[in-house]
Amino acid sequence: MCLATGTPAVQREGSRTLRRNERLDPVFQSLVSPGTEAWSFDTLPAIRARVHSTFKSVQRTGGDECWTTSFDAQRLRLCLYRPKASVRGAALPVILYLHGGGFVLGKPEMADDLLWHLTHELQTVIVAVDYRLAPEHPFPVPLEDCHAALGWIFDNQRNFNLDPERVVVMGHSAGGGLAAALCILARDRGQHPLAGQVLIYPMLDHRTGSADSPHTLPGTAGLSWLPAPNQFCWDCLRGGYKLDDHRVGLFSPAMHTDLRNLPPTFMSVGSQDLFLEEDVDFAMRLSRAGVAMELHVYPGAPHMFDQVAGRITAQSILDTTRALKALLE
Repeated sequence: MCLATGTPAVQREGSRTLRRNERLDPVFQSLVSPGTEAWSFDTLPAIRARVHSTFKSVQRTGGDECWTTSFDAQRLRLCLYRPKASVRGAALPVILYLHGGGFVLGKPEMADDLLWHLTHELQTVIVAVDYRLAPEHPFPVPLEDCHAALGWIFDNQRNFNLDPERVVVMGHSAGGGLAAALCILARDRGQHPLAGQVLIYPMLDHRTGSADSPHTLPGTAGLSWLPAPNQFCWDCLRGGYKLDDHRVGLFSPAMHTDLRNLPPTFMSVGSQDLFLEEDVDFAMRLSRAGVAMELHVYPGAPHMFDQVAGRITAQSILDTTRALKALLE
C-alpha cells in the first residue's frame, strides 16, 4: 500500500490552525463552490442541462456506440473505444469505465478526452457505460446497468478480440462508487473475474456530510463539492430503499462488512476533497482485508481537481496510467 500525501489532515502555521481554504492549492481556486446553488428535484433538470451542454456531442467523440440489454430488458448504451493500431490477432485488455456525476447526471462523453488518451496510450479497449440516472432510476438500477455492461464484455470477447483475464473497472466520483460496488457484486455472483479496480476520488459513503457521518468535516470553505448536494444525490440514488437488507454494502460500499477477495485496487483523492476520509478509510479496510492496495492523496487538491491543468493533475494522470498499465499486463 502506497500513501502519497503532502498535506496533513490538520496543518498549523506557528500556533494558528490553517483553515481548509488556506490549505487549498491556489491553482484550484476556480473549482471552489460558492455554496449558492440549491440542489433539489426542482433544480436538477436545469443543473443537468447546464452540465450536459459542456459535453462533446456523440458525433464528435472518439468512441463508437453499441447497445445491449440490461437486467430489466431495457436498452443500455455503451461507448466503445478501440486503439487504431494494435498487434494483429492479439487479444486486447479492457477497461470498463463508469462516469461521475453524483448518480444524477453525466454521460460517457464527459470523459471522452481521457478515454481516447488511455485507449491509445495503453493499447486497450474501453467500454464506457451510459447507465441510467437517479432519481428516475434509483438503486439498484445504475449498478445493475453496470453489471450488464460487464457481462457484455465477457459475452463479446470473441467478437471484439477481448482478453477476459485482463478486465479492469474504473470510475470517477459516483462512477468510482459504482465501480467499487460492481467489484463486490461481481465477486459475490462469481460470473466475471476482474483484474483490478481504479477508483478516482470515489463516492463511497452515503453518510458523508450528514449528522450520521463517522468522518470529521472541518468546515466547508475550499470545497468544490459540498455536503448538501452530496446528501441530495445519495437520497436520489436511495429512492425507496430502506437500507435494511444485505444490499446496503452495494448501495454504499463503505457499509460493506466483507472486503476480502476483491481485485487489486488503485485509489486517488485530493486532500481537500469532501470524500477524503471516507476514501482513506475504505483503502485501509481493503488493505486490512488482504487486498493489494495503492492509495494516493494529492496535496491541496479538491474534488474534480483533474479538470484543472497543472502539476498535480499531470502527476495524477501519470499515476493512474501507470497503475492501469500494471493491472492490465
